[in-house]
Amino acid sequence: MNSNIIDDLRQYVSEDNFILNEKMSRHTTFRTGGPASLFISPADISELKKVMECLRTSGAEFFVLGNGSNLLVSDSGYDGVVVSLKHFSDISYENEVFIRAGAGTLNSAIATFAKDRDLTGFEFAAGIPGTIGGAMVMNAGAYDGEMKQVVKEVLVISPDGDLKTLSCEEMGFGYRTSFIKGKNYVVVSVLIELEKGQPEEIAAKMADLAQRRRDKQPLEYPSAGSTFKRPEGFFAGKLIEDAGLRGYTVGGACVSEKHCGFVVNKGSATSSDIYKVIDDVRKKVHESYGVLLEPEVIMLGRFA
Repeated sequence: MNSNIIDDLRQYVSEDNFILNEKMSRHTTFRTGGPASLFISPADISELKKVMECLRTSGAEFFVLGNGSNLLVSDSGYDGVVVSLKHFSDISYENEVFIRAGAGTLNSAIATFAKDRDLTGFEFAAGIPGTIGGAMVMNAGAYDGEMKQVVKEVLVISPDGDLKTLSCEEMGFGYRTSFIKGKNYVVVSVLIELEKGQPEEIAAKMADLAQRRRDKQPLEYPSAGSTFKRPEGFFAGKLIEDAGLRGYTVGGACVSEKHCGFVVNKGSATSSDIYKVIDDVRKKVHESYGVLLEPEVIMLGRFA
């Protein structure tokens, strides 16, 4: 990475929030990944705007990180800047049915915050292992719920560096996508609109969904959640199972025996192992059924 870019960025964040060659295995739920050339954590909107302006002006490669729950970083690392939103994790109660959450806030934390205020509608997201910022980019969802059902508006930094508020309609949510996906928008905060509910019912629904996740998902191993998008007319896990790939293993990575839609790290996997399992699964399912599975997982860095 160009040392001039590093010097330029150093003036915008404190030394505590400025790390060279940070291992990304510390910041992904797969628990794999080599070093990022620079890992920075802006403390507020002002710093974030300056950092993003500098990056865009310089043309440097960058990646905006939430919880790293949908990310596979190469073992050789990432020759670019990782911008962490870990300081954007405030939640506030706007009024009777509105919650505002910073982009770096965990979905589970928002679900608990809502439950404690007798607000219903966000229970589905309690077990989505990521932040609300990332959930906006991909319209995250689970158990018949998705973000477009609860979002009122999203505060973003646009590609030209301006702060803009986008309505739910302007976000253009679709299945695991949105208007801002791949367009260098940075989510700053989200205004969520819920409904008043009964505390016992909210708690019971969250408990039920949590139990269903424990029963059906391999939560005991590091993973990135569902590895593949649901192909139209099919279920990824069923296709993978029918292709004989339950438990298929490369190194320390394998197709979960509990849920074939998950690729998990059994404890010693490298990113290359995980990538190879994903690639082999895609090839086998395509050969067997003519369906090309599309990964939900974002690949960062070089892969063979």
